[in-house]
Amino acid sequence: MNSISKRVSRSGAPSSLRVSFEFFPAKNTDAEPVLWDAIERLAPFNPDFVSVTYGAGGSTRERTEGTVARLVRETSLRPAAHLTCVGASRADVDDVIRAYRAAGVRHIVALRGDPATGVGTDYVPHPEGYRTTADLVRGILALGPFDVSVSAYPEKHPQSATIEADIDVLEAKVDAGATRAITQFFFDNDLYFRYLDRVRARGITIPVIPGILPVQNFQQTASFAAKTGASIPAWLAKRFDGLDDDAATRRLVAATVAAEQVFDLLDQGVSDFHFYTMNRAELVYAICHLLGLRPERARQAA
Repeated sequence: MNSISKRVSRSGAPSSLRVSFEFFPAKNTDAEPVLWDAIERLAPFNPDFVSVTYGAGGSTRERTEGTVARLVRETSLRPAAHLTCVGASRADVDDVIRAYRAAGVRHIVALRGDPATGVGTDYVPHPEGYRTTADLVRGILALGPFDVSVSAYPEKHPQSATIEADIDVLEAKVDAGATRAITQFFFDNDLYFRYLDRVRARGITIPVIPGILPVQNFQQTASFAAKTGASIPAWLAKRFDGLDDDAATRRLVAATVAAEQVFDLLDQGVSDFHFYTMNRAELVYAICHLLGLRPERARQAA
C-alpha cells in the first residue's frame, strides 16, 4: 500500500474538508462545452464556491458576467465572481458590482488585476478608477453585503519589494473588509506555512486558502510561474522530465504530484483547498476522490 492509499484508508475525507474550484469563461462558442462539462463533472462534489475569472484589463467582462449568471440560473452552485479594477472607471466597476448583485451573486473575488499589456508589465491605475484592491473591496462593500475574497502570495507578488511589503498589502485588504484570501499557486508547502506564520504574526486572522494547480502542461506552468513569481522546484521539473510526448503518463504524474501536495497540507491541519481547474475536470476530480470526497449523487444512490 503506497503513502497516498495509507492516508486515505486512515482518515478518509475529514468532515471539515472544503474544496472550491476556479474556472475561466469560454473564449468562444466552441469552448463552451468544455467549460460546462468541467463544471458539471465537478459540481457533485458540492464545492464551497466556484470562482469565475475576469481577464486582464477586464477583457472577459461580458463572458464572465454571462458565465456567472448562468451558474446562478441553472445550477445550485455558489458562484464567486472575479472583479478587477484595471482599465475601468469606478462608475463602470460599480455597474458590474450592481449587475452581479442583481443576478444573485453574493461573493466577489476582488483583485487589482493584471494590466491589459500582460503579466509582468507595469500596473497603471485608471485615472478615474479604483487604485488598489483595498479601494475596490471598500467599493464593493459600499454597494452591498458581499462576501469578498482577495489574493495572497506565499512568494510575494512580483511587484512587491519584499514579503513584508506584500503582507502590508494583504493587511490593507483585510482592513477594508475582505473575509478570506486565496493564494497564488505554489508547489513547496513550506513556502505556504512560512507565509502563513508571518501573516498570523501580523494579527491577520482571515482564512488563507491554498491555491492548488494540478499541472496540465508542465512547460506552460513553468512559463506562467516565471511571470508570476512562483518557483518551480527542481524535483518537480524532474518528475515531468522526458514526458513531453507522453500525455497519458503526464496526467498520472500530475495527479500524483497534486495529491501528495494536498495530503501533506491536510496532514498539517489545512482543511480548505482552492483548485485552479484550467477548465479541465479530470485531474481535479481524481484528487478530490483521493481525498475521500464522493459526489453527492453517488452517496445518494448508495
